[in-house]
Amino acid sequence: MPGLSSTCVSLVPHTKSQTLAVRSIKVEINTTPEGSLRLRYLLEGELDLLAIPAAAPSVHSDGLWRHTCFEAFVAAGSSPEYCEFNFSPSTQWAAYGFARYRKEMETLEHGVSMPVEVRLSSDRLELEAPIPGMALRTLPGSGAIRMALAAVVEEIDGRFSYWALAHPSTSPDFHHPDSFMLHLQRPVADAALTATKAPS
Repeated sequence: MPGLSSTCVSLVPHTKSQTLAVRSIKVEINTTPEGSLRLRYLLEGELDLLAIPAAAPSVHSDGLWRHTCFEAFVAAGSSPEYCEFNFSPSTQWAAYGFARYRKEMETLEHGVSMPVEVRLSSDRLELEAPIPGMALRTLPGSGAIRMALAAVVEEIDGRFSYWALAHPSTSPDFHHPDSFMLHLQRPVADAALTATKAPS
């Protein structure tokens, strides 16, 4: 559809992460007519060696990053404020806002759910999740947004690997300002769709 865009990127493991279970993790980012982002994470590897959280209701839940989890961080312009989104293969999710680097964290109240969809096969884990336009509009400024994308992967032997677009620190740190490497235009809701949803 006109005005929509799609971007695909690959995540890389931190140099301190050693894993033979995961071959690759890619993320596809799409804009939607409603002014949201839709993320599709694709992990390929030996899934029988991974600790994958059991299915659960797709509701907000804290501490998802302690196990296998896919993450997105979004900021706008040069503002230090940013949002963090966690998506678990259990279909649980979480959303937080930060005033600046790891400071003044609060649960992000954007009034909508973020249903997560998961598909599994012997060598592929695919997870799709939205970032609602309402959440994006809480970010200050206008125009381009900056994103950091990441994943925590837990293996059945207790080993973890940490994946991101880049790793600017000697230890894994998905919040690092230099991790926000992906620049995208902020999605704008289609005017016709907005009009059809307006109250009469």
